[in-house]
Amino acid sequence: MQAGLFLTERVVAGIKICMNDEPKKYASWRKEMVENQIIARGVNDPLVIHAMMNVPRHEFVSEALVDSSYGDFPLPIGEGQTISQPFIIAEMTQSLELKGNERILEIGTGSGYQAAVLAQIVYRVYTIERNNTLFSQSRRLFDKLKYHNIVTKYSDGTQGWKEESPFDAIMVTAGGQQIPKPLIEQLSEGGKLVMPVGGSFSQELIKLEKTSEGFKTTNLGGCRFVKLIGQHGWEE
Repeated sequence: MQAGLFLTERVVAGIKICMNDEPKKYASWRKEMVENQIIARGVNDPLVIHAMMNVPRHEFVSEALVDSSYGDFPLPIGEGQTISQPFIIAEMTQSLELKGNERILEIGTGSGYQAAVLAQIVYRVYTIERNNTLFSQSRRLFDKLKYHNIVTKYSDGTQGWKEESPFDAIMVTAGGQQIPKPLIEQLSEGGKLVMPVGGSFSQELIKLEKTSEGFKTTNLGGCRFVKLIGQHGWEE
């Protein structure tokens, strides 16, 4: 076992899961998810692990899918959208190298699960959803679970949120042919952006870092996301 993995497992063992009146089975399922799907695949950021251990993923799927909510796969959430595989969410979150005081923009609220994970870590999450049904559902869920540091907007996410920019980090949870220019412009110097880039059926997960000297990009590997629809994305 690598030293980093051993230390991370010690962190997990010491985390207190703080869900009120929650059946113990969910905490157990989350622990298994984090250990077997996330830590075992190399995610070792304690902040990410803590967030994944505490956010009730089963709340972000339909009642019919609750028993599958902590499985190692994406799940449908209606409106032709999905909640991503837990590992992908953890990997994307870790890639932003968050410290805890950031203002972060998420494009594609969807079920709200990714925003909830980020909200466990950062100062404030700004999240945009273009589908009114998903926007309304996620907003109600954030209120129910008392995620008061999540700010939502019903809009075209490919245009970003200029009024609240610049952002310390940006996460795009849908795939586009290229990174929308407005998002790059709204990223602060020293900030990081992660987004699936490629075709309509498969993409590469790209991390972009904005520096005083320009941009640095890193390919984090293949992935498959729904299309990023909007003015600077795919046509509807």
